[in-house]
Amino acid sequence: MKRAAWYLTAGAVAGFAGVLGLHGRTAPAAPRAAVGAPGRSQQSPSASSAPSGPGPAAGPSPGSQPGPATAGGGTHSVTGAIEQFGYGELAVRVTVTGSRITNVTVPALQTAEPFSQQLSEQAIPLLKSQVLAADSASINGVSGATFTSEAYATSLQAALDKLRLR
Repeated sequence: MKRAAWYLTAGAVAGFAGVLGLHGRTAPAAPRAAVGAPGRSQQSPSASSAPSGPGPAAGPSPGSQPGPATAGGGTHSVTGAIEQFGYGELAVRVTVTGSRITNVTVPALQTAEPFSQQLSEQAIPLLKSQVLAADSASINGVSGATFTSEAYATSLQAALDKLRLR
């Protein structure tokens, strides 16, 4: 019986050391990859709002204080702030038509290691579906991708704040 307790303790310590060893090392930063927008060129995560589709090419005049960006309808896209999370950084681009969120992409994603890249690529489509279903930044996140989910929601909220929505 004493031997079993010793093996259990030694196994727990070895497992904990292994996890710390994997997460404690830093790998060179991977190049930014566009996620959620396959086949598109990478866009700068700047905070510019550009209407798309038919309509006037210019937005409101620089000196005017517009109400909600979508009060008159139209489609607008804005990229939120680049948010750092435990294993990299990301920015979320949101597209709204009227007052509804119609699309969410991640034009800027940089991770520290391949596993984090893979995890983010699996979590981002789930987060997108939550945003489109909730039509807001109030999402539950993805279990196992907590840091990615929090960064995603924060960047999304920053983009919605720029549009003066929710």
